[in-house]
This record gives sequence, C-alpha cells and structure tokens, in this order.
Amino acid sequence: MDRSHVGTIAGISLDEPYVVLKGVLRNIRTVTTGRTAHLSAMFYDGSGVIELVWFQGMKWLKDSLKPNVEYLVMGRPSMFNGHINIAHPDMEPINYLDSNHPFIPVYSTTEKLKAKGLGSKGIAKLTETLLKQLEGQIDESLPAELVSSLRLPSRAASYMAVHYPTDMKLTEYALQRLKFEELFWLQLKGLYNKNLRQTASKGNVFGVVGEHFHKFYNEKLTFELTNAQKRVIKEIREDFRSGHQMNRLLQGDVGSGKTIVALMTMLIAVDNGFQCCLMAPTEILTNQHFATISRMLEGTDVNVELLTGSVKAAGKRTVKSRLANGGIDILVGTHALIEPDVEFRNLGYVVVDEQHRFGVEQRSKLWHKSVMPPHVLVMTATPIPRTLSMTMYGDLDCSIIDELPPGRKPIKTVHYTDASRLKVFDFLRRQIAEGHQIYIVYPLINESEKSDLKDLMDGYESISRAFPMPQYQLSIVHGQMKADAKEYEMQRFKNGISHIMVSTTVIEVGVDVPNATVMMIENAERFGLSQLHQLRGRVGRGADQSYCILMTRSDLSRTSQERIATMVASNNGFAIAEADLRLRGPGDLEGLQQSGVLHLKTANIATDGPMLHAAHSAAADLLAADPLLEQNIHRGMKARIEKDNNQEWGKIS
Repeated sequence: MDRSHVGTIAGISLDEPYVVLKGVLRNIRTVTTGRTAHLSAMFYDGSGVIELVWFQGMKWLKDSLKPNVEYLVMGRPSMFNGHINIAHPDMEPINYLDSNHPFIPVYSTTEKLKAKGLGSKGIAKLTETLLKQLEGQIDESLPAELVSSLRLPSRAASYMAVHYPTDMKLTEYALQRLKFEELFWLQLKGLYNKNLRQTASKGNVFGVVGEHFHKFYNEKLTFELTNAQKRVIKEIREDFRSGHQMNRLLQGDVGSGKTIVALMTMLIAVDNGFQCCLMAPTEILTNQHFATISRMLEGTDVNVELLTGSVKAAGKRTVKSRLANGGIDILVGTHALIEPDVEFRNLGYVVVDEQHRFGVEQRSKLWHKSVMPPHVLVMTATPIPRTLSMTMYGDLDCSIIDELPPGRKPIKTVHYTDASRLKVFDFLRRQIAEGHQIYIVYPLINESEKSDLKDLMDGYESISRAFPMPQYQLSIVHGQMKADAKEYEMQRFKNGISHIMVSTTVIEVGVDVPNATVMMIENAERFGLSQLHQLRGRVGRGADQSYCILMTRSDLSRTSQERIATMVASNNGFAIAEADLRLRGPGDLEGLQQSGVLHLKTANIATDGPMLHAAHSAAADLLAADPLLEQNIHRGMKARIEKDNNQEWGKIS
C-alpha cells in the first residue's frame, strides 16, 4: 500500500483497480436484510463519505474497529444501489504505522486468518521475521553471467525490495527480475526436456513417401492444399525422417484443414509398413473423422476401422483381432483405443484430436502401445497465442495452419439483445425458406445444473411455439440424453429432416453440416471467446453466406461488451485467442488449462509477453552452448530441473 498516493473520496473512479484513502470511521452497525446480515461503516475524509461493508468476520470486526480513529483504507471501489462502496477493505489505524515509511505491504488473507491474528499486518510481521532469519542465506538462482549481462538485482535484494520497498522504481525493477526468473526457469525446463527427448527418444524412420500417398494426392484430392497445409506436411515429413520420435503440436483454426494433413501424413506411415490411429474425445467427432477418412480413401486398399464405446461386442472383437494381426492400417476411435486389450501389431503414428480434452495419463497409455515410441501429432482447433504456446508447449515442436481454404465466405457475426428476438426469428424463417438449417445453442455449463437444463428446455418450448410443426421440424441434443437418442437427432439434422437443432455445447466440435448457415448462441455473454469462436465454426462450411447471431441480455458488464465486440469485429481465431488471453488471463483460457502449467506467482503471460520472449531467448542461448546442462557450472540447474521433472510425462505430448 503506497501511502504517498493517498486519494480522496471525491476523486474516486470506478475504473481504478484500488484506491487508498485516509479518514475516520463513524456509524459502525450491523445491517440485517431478510436472512442475511452485513457490517456497515461510514468513512469520512473531508471530501466526502463512502460506505465500507463486510459480509464475513462481522463480530470480530465490530469489536476491533473504532469510531473517530484515523484509518488508512485500501480496496476496490464498486457501485451498489447508486452509491460507491468498498467491500472488505484492507485497513490499518494510522497510529500503528511507521510514519517515516511511505509503503505498507498488503497481503491477501481471509476472515478466518484475520481472526487468528493473520491479517495483512500479521502476515507482514511473519514475512519480515522470515526475511531477517534468511539474511545471507538466499542463494542466487540464475547463472552469474546472466545476472551480470542483464544487470539484474540479486534474488535476496529483490525479495526485500518487493516486500519492504523504499523506492517504487527499485521495487518495480525487483519485481521484473522475479518475473524474469520465473519465466526463465519455465522456458529452460521446456527447452531442456525437448533437447532430452530429441537426444534420448529414438523413433521409427519413415523414409519412403510411397504409393498410397501419391495415389491419394494425384487421384483422390479434389482441391488444392493451402500453402500452410503444404508447409506443415513438410515439417512432419522431416520429423519422420529424423530418426527421433516426433512430438508435434498442430494448431489450426476451425475449418483450416487439419484432418487432411493428419490423413496424408498417416498415409506416409502406411507406406512405410506401420499402423496409425486417430483418437478423438467424443463419439460424434470420432464418427465424423471415420466417415470423412473412409470416404476419402474409398477405392484404395487402405484398411480403416472404427472403435468406440458404442461398437457392439462382436464388432469390437473383430476389430481388435484384425488390429493385432496387422489387418487394419488406420484405426479411428475414442478413449476406447487406450483399453488394455487393444493391441497393435506395429503402431508407428498417433494422432490425437482436441488433445486438451484428454489427460496426460490417458495419452500415455496410447503412447505405450508400441515397443518403439510412435510419432505423435496432437491437434487443436483452439488457436493458442504464441506466448501461451511457448509456456504450455515449450517442449513440443509447433506447427500452425494459419490460412483457410480459398473460396470460403467470411461468417457475418451480429449481436442482438432479447428485445430484438422477434426480428431475429423472422430472419431465421427466411433462412429456412431458402432451404438452410439453423443451430440454436444454450450455455449448459454443467450437465448437472438443473437451472441450465431448465433454460434449455424452456428455450426449446419457446422455439417450438415460434416454429410450429408440421411446417418446421426441430431436434434437441444435450449431454443427459442417451447416446443413441443423441445420434438419432444428429442424423435427422445432418440428413436435412430437421430445420433447427436446439443444443448445448455438445455440438461445439464434430458436427459438419454444410447446409447449416446460422449459428444462434443464447446468453452469449456466458461463454468465453474461444468457445464462441468454436461454436461459430460449425457454420460457414458450404458455399452460402453464413451468420453467427449472439443473443445477450442488455445490461452487459464491460468485459462482456468487449468480448462480444471482439467476436463481431473478427473471424481470425488467433486474434480472438490473444483477446481472450488479455481479457480472462491464462488460468481461465477456455479449454487450454493443463494442471500445474500456469500457476505463476509473479509473471502474467497475458501482459508480460516481452519478458517471456527475453526469458526464452536467454534459455535458448544457454542450451545452445550446453544442450543437456552437462558443464560443471550448470549441474545445479540440471539437478533443479530433474528434481521437478517427471521424465515419463515429459515425453508425452
């Protein structure tokens, strides 16, 4: 808390993340409303008055807060019932403070901790005691040459400057050093693991691009590959020839053509006498991949089979037998592929689609189905910002398909509130009259949330009244339906029988209906940007103009307004991912969270991109000279990485 920048109540702006005020408390009282109660105090500073409120620890606070005593208050201002207040502010009596020191450390705490004497002030005392006890014992964690070349303050001095600052410029310098240290170790570990894998993990050599690949390319491919697709296929071919196991992440926006890249590279594996598998997270997506690959390979001698939980027992036995005997070249499946009794004769290449939906342990089971580790390609249709990619996938090679196939019309995205619903329904009727189909998606965040399910069913009834039978046919799909019921409704829509599909986000991936030209998203403010973009990508797959309609309530928060405006303004998935990272932070980026990856203490990759790149460059330069940290001066660093490193998981993409 910076006492040198004390503001006034009259000058408070709601745009400020926090304010520091100096004044006195008056009228401390408990306010009861129905079954709830809170503690209220009026705070005066000479320029005005503001209410301070507490909803927890009221008894302890009421006994400890003193009226007419001068306090220093820090907290985030907010508006309630037309008046500005501060909820659960940090407070210290002026007479408790060191008047010669302009700064006071403020620590996050809870009412229970405060009741035990561990409020911000109590934690500050503990921190001060600990730092004094550790004086002279805080070792430097960065290489001496790096500290010297970048002119960084020492680790010990940085801790002291952050906790007990005397000059905010020095404190900011110390904080930057701690951020750099955190990001440097993150990058060093990822790049070290990558070097270790490339050195230690031998891989099957696919040296031939043979008959299956060439026949498909010359006779079956009915469209021109984009330059981005050609570049990625070349990168994968180079990995196949390297003699090292490939671990590559393939990023591509919705509709960019990742599946064709996966298929063509699987044909290279088949040309070299190896089996392949493609694993997807849902039966809908798996069935679509199987249908697409089977259709594209029709008339060839490449054997493709399907294995999911819905395949009947006799069919499963046949598939498993043929797989073990080498009679299947490409197996497409769900997590059923990782069952212990699924055995390959010669697995050489694994493709995992929407990989963030599988846990590391699940993927490792597939990885272990071959004596020689198979090459691995993991695909995601959620574009990842470069800074996030460097942090989360630093030990993987990364390929990006950053262009869409030619001839596709950009999807037009519009925003309406509930007041315009009749106008929107008229537009939907015109689309249906032109022979098109429509998705209407509801935000069923958790399948067990009855209120969300009620919203879906209420919405379905409302749409049924607006689009009555027999003129209109509707389908409904949600996660609580049985698999065969979902498949029945999906097929009705895919076959053009249903005009409107009312659904939850189960159709986020895996539904490809070129005739569907409208994606209407209800309560769009409840979705993250990445998920909105994924849903929008379900349309725009045919030659006709497609639309995405974002329906929201009228009273949106500032963040929701910016999110909706971003969707309306851009169809670029990578630009949207960058905006999502900025708005929501890395720990909340939809669909990308991996356990333990982004628990950063000081750095924030949403705002510290330049720092991350500097740390990456420093780590890369160090490893260029000593790839496996074998020099004496680097052995301590190697020991630290390996102590924190689970080598087995480190090899799993």
